[in-house]
Amino acid sequence: MSYVEQLPKPQTRPIVGERGNPHLSIVIPTFNGGKKLRATLEQLREFREELPFSAEIIVVDDCSEASTVEVIRSFARRNESVRVLHNASNRGKGSAVTKGMLDAGGRFRVFVDSDLAYPSSQITKILRALESGSDVVVACRVLPESRYTMSPTFFHYLYARHLLSRTFNQLTQALLLPGILDTQAGLKGFTAEAAEIVFSRLTLDGFGFDLECLYIARFHGLKVEQTAVDFHYRDEPSTVSLVKHGTEMLADVMRVRRNGARGVYA
Repeated sequence: MSYVEQLPKPQTRPIVGERGNPHLSIVIPTFNGGKKLRATLEQLREFREELPFSAEIIVVDDCSEASTVEVIRSFARRNESVRVLHNASNRGKGSAVTKGMLDAGGRFRVFVDSDLAYPSSQITKILRALESGSDVVVACRVLPESRYTMSPTFFHYLYARHLLSRTFNQLTQALLLPGILDTQAGLKGFTAEAAEIVFSRLTLDGFGFDLECLYIARFHGLKVEQTAVDFHYRDEPSTVSLVKHGTEMLADVMRVRRNGARGVYA
C-alpha cells in the first residue's frame, strides 16, 4: 500500500528556498524542460501534498533558456519547500543530479526525469525499499512485474530503442555491473549516507553518470536493490540520440573501469 493510500484524506547557488531536514528530497534535473516540466512539477506538488511526512522538491536548472527558468521560478514562488539550483553553464545531466543530491537535506533522496516518465506514485516504491534497509534503489523496467504504457503509433521507434538498450545492458553487465538489469532508468533513490558516498566521488557529467554511481555504490559495499515500476513511453522521440549517446556511454563504461582500477573511488 502506498503512502497516498494510507492517508485519511560556486556555479551552483540557491535561487529560491532554504535547506531543511525533510524525510524525503525529490531532485529534478532539467535542461529546457518547458511545458513537460510544468506538468511534472504540478504532479509532484499533488503527490507531495498527500504524503504524511515532510518532503522537499529541488529543481536543478542546467542553464536552460529563459522560458524554462520562468516555469521553475513561478512554481517555486507558489509552493513551499521548493528549492532551485542554477548552473551558470550547461554541464550535463550527471552534474545536475550530483548538485541536487548533495545539496538535498532529506533522509532519503530520489531523482526523477523532468518529463516524469515514471508516475509520481512510483517514488513511493523507491522510498519503501529505502526505508526497508536498502542503500540504493534502482527502478528496473525489465523485471516481469514492470508495466509499460505507450502509444501504438510509436512502437517501431520504441522497439528499436529497447533492443539497443538491452544490447548495451548486456555489455554493461559483462564489463562493469553484473546483475544490474537496467542501469539507465531515470528513477533512483539513495539514503542520505549513500548519496554522500556516491555523489561526492562522481566524475562523469553526462548520461553515463548512472553507470558510475552504481559502480561506486557497489565498490563501497552498499546494498543495491532493483524494483519493478510502471513506465510511460511518450509519443515523441527521446532527447537521447541512440547512436551518439550509446557510443558515449560505452566509452564511459571503460572510463569507470579504469577509474576503479586506479582507486579513484576509494
